[in-house]
Amino acid sequence: MKVAADPDPSLVSQRDMEPEAAKDKDSFRNYTSGPLLDRVFATYKLMHTWQTVDFVRRKHAQFGGFSYKRMTVMEAVDMLDGLVDESDPDVDFPNSFHAFQTAEGIRKAHPDKDWFHLVGLLHDLGKVLALAGEPQWAVVGDTFPVGCRPQASVVFRDCTFQDNPDLQDPLYSTELGMYQPHCGLENVLMSWGHDEYMYRMMKFNKFALPPEAFYIIRFHSFYPWHKFGDYQQLCNEQDLAMLPWVQEFNKFDLYTKSSSLPDVAALRPYYQGLVDKYCPGILCW
Repeated sequence: MKVAADPDPSLVSQRDMEPEAAKDKDSFRNYTSGPLLDRVFATYKLMHTWQTVDFVRRKHAQFGGFSYKRMTVMEAVDMLDGLVDESDPDVDFPNSFHAFQTAEGIRKAHPDKDWFHLVGLLHDLGKVLALAGEPQWAVVGDTFPVGCRPQASVVFRDCTFQDNPDLQDPLYSTELGMYQPHCGLENVLMSWGHDEYMYRMMKFNKFALPPEAFYIIRFHSFYPWHKFGDYQQLCNEQDLAMLPWVQEFNKFDLYTKSSSLPDVAALRPYYQGLVDKYCPGILCW
């Protein structure tokens, strides 16, 4: 008699990790009410006051050498056990669980795209900056271009930018700001945070992932663009071609958030295999 092989434990865990059925999609990203709103607003107020062209350029110089730490991807995932994102109105548990939730949601919907599964695990690892002493307003939250006027869909736009010095600048306070029309987002200086840091870290360490992966990592927090359609004046054809990938990723980044936490121990071997394939070894952070 043929004995059936034991099932992949990560697939068993995946079946048990369905999003909460009662969680309505419209209830995510609620910036008008909720128990975490004061914390979220305070984070964005600081962000929108201090994220300037000069600040972002200084952070590029500070972290561009990737000399903060040497560690593996999984060691970075473990570091996020100690981080709760203060800009997130939806969850109040460590970011490491969110990494696996996102990755598993993608894996279930796109079983043939293992690189996409890995992007789910990687996408927030830049938040290790908050554990390196950086304030959360310089690490987490939605991103936006600096050097031009913030557009309507930026979170709390009407009540958090009053003290930002760039908005007193006659160039930076215009719609195009310091940019040329349709210059492409790759040529735009985004507010500094985990997206840009992780994108640059992946390039520095030569991750063997497709261009779509790098693009998703770099712009997944740019909600004013990929969700609300703002900043079109800065986009080129490449941005429009990549937009569907960012939007597809966002479904899993956002809607897999649940208080039903994944069995990380069961999932780790599968994702370790992807790390070994695409970004192995000790990396420069």
